[in-house]
Amino acid sequence: MPINQISNLNTNLKYNNSELSFQARHKRKEGQPLNKTGVLLSSAAGVGVMSAIIAKKQGFSLNPKVIFSQSPKDWAMLKIFNKNKPDAKLMEIEAPQILMLAAGSAAGGLAGGAVFDDKKHFKSKLRETLNQLLGNVLVPVICVGGVSLLYKKYQKQILSKVPQIANATAKPAKIFNKFLKVIPSAAMTAAALVAGIIGGNRLSNFINEKVYHKHVDRKIKKTDFAPHVDDLSMAVTLMADKSPLSTAITRTVPAFLCVPGYQIGTHRD
Repeated sequence: MPINQISNLNTNLKYNNSELSFQARHKRKEGQPLNKTGVLLSSAAGVGVMSAIIAKKQGFSLNPKVIFSQSPKDWAMLKIFNKNKPDAKLMEIEAPQILMLAAGSAAGGLAGGAVFDDKKHFKSKLRETLNQLLGNVLVPVICVGGVSLLYKKYQKQILSKVPQIANATAKPAKIFNKFLKVIPSAAMTAAALVAGIIGGNRLSNFINEKVYHKHVDRKIKKTDFAPHVDDLSMAVTLMADKSPLSTAITRTVPAFLCVPGYQIGTHRD
């Protein structure tokens, strides 16, 4: 092969290698891997900020000296009902607080998605934000909250229709009677929750089609059920008397409400 052809071949190889190297660097830059841990932490941070605002509004101190001078079991987010101190202040988490926590989760998840994922997926995360807040939070909260308030209004009439073992003195009979009285509220809550989940899913599909002009048949996923622990907690708060169990369930709400933010921050079309 002539020397000039060898020289041209070497030049072309150098150019091609440089071009491939540039393309590889550019591709790595645009193809930023998703940092799911970062998104989860940002979602948790959003929930944490809203939890602090709620605690402050309900009269709990945010002063670190006050907080760390107490036992952890007396912290607002961990404190549960104590039968020996029935009048002790407890942090209440009902419909308005659930919506605040969900908003914090969504804001944190969206911010985390912007930072820890490729920018080209940000628009899909904005769409998922609306789906999560309306479909997975607002609709179920309205359904369960409405049924809970309805139950509370007619509680005496409803419970008067529940059959009971007459003259129950034995412990098993008392427990059975108590169990029967729980059935109406449990059945109403379950029905409202199912209606909320299905209704929220249909609303999400409607939004995708009418607002975003994308025909997406969004299926109900396992992770869609995690945020509904808050709906269950709200129903327990409204339907049941205060107890260690009911308040313990309520304390799990912020943790489960990190899920919508995580779903937003990790979403990709």
